[in-house]
Amino acid sequence: MLTPGIEDGRLRFRRRTGDPPRARFRRGVYLLPSLFTLGNMFCGYACVVYAMRGEYETAAPFIGFAVVLDMLDGRIARLTGTASAFGVEFDSLADVISFGMAPAILAFTWGLQPLGRLGWAAGFIFVTAAAMRLARFNIQTAAGGDKRYFVGMPSPAAAGVPAATVFAYPDGLFDYRAALAMVLIPAILMVSTIRFRSFKTFDLRKRRPYTVLILIATGITLITTHPRIVLVVVAYSYLASAFVGMAITRFKHRGGHAAPADGKAPADTGEHRGSAAG
Repeated sequence: MLTPGIEDGRLRFRRRTGDPPRARFRRGVYLLPSLFTLGNMFCGYACVVYAMRGEYETAAPFIGFAVVLDMLDGRIARLTGTASAFGVEFDSLADVISFGMAPAILAFTWGLQPLGRLGWAAGFIFVTAAAMRLARFNIQTAAGGDKRYFVGMPSPAAAGVPAATVFAYPDGLFDYRAALAMVLIPAILMVSTIRFRSFKTFDLRKRRPYTVLILIATGITLITTHPRIVLVVVAYSYLASAFVGMAITRFKHRGGHAAPADGKAPADTGEHRGSAAG
């Protein structure tokens, strides 16, 4: 509460001693991670521009570039100690553009436009699901949880499904139902509670066998020589990986974790508890 007081002939308001102090906002931003986020947002904008021109082979890769920049901005912020609340919010807004609006417009101009209202409605559902996914992720990240898994398909991976499909088939598909499924299935998975592997716990500083470098080199070679095929395989393999994991988990449970002799259920170790990754 503020109490009036008179100083130098002017009426001023003083804060009571028992009142909590006002929150002061720091001016300025950390430039390094914000540049990566800005690049991410630019890639989403460029994808929209080229998609509206009908240049799908040029538009689709920009979503892939945005995915790479989105992976780097958070890691750079943590490594350099420049993480901030502004950076988190700025990153989320950029992701709505790059992984929500951009793939929706790309899919609409590429294959959903002939469907009329049904086509733009499907694109809007994708945008809405991406925004909800990002909002839920921010809440769950603040609450903490198992960093090994995402709850729901992450928006960059969901955006990669239509982007990889358009890049592989720039001339369009003969069946419009396939184009609808390409947009609606990732949208539903984004707002679902199905767990997807996050790979955030992968430690790059840990020693690995030499064969890992060979596998990485092979992957880079395949992406360079056959980018259309490899990117489609990667995008849809990650989409299917959650269902494969669910099937394996059910098979293990059905196969035989027998109950203890005393009839008590085994203790919950947190192994099957889903939450958003940090």
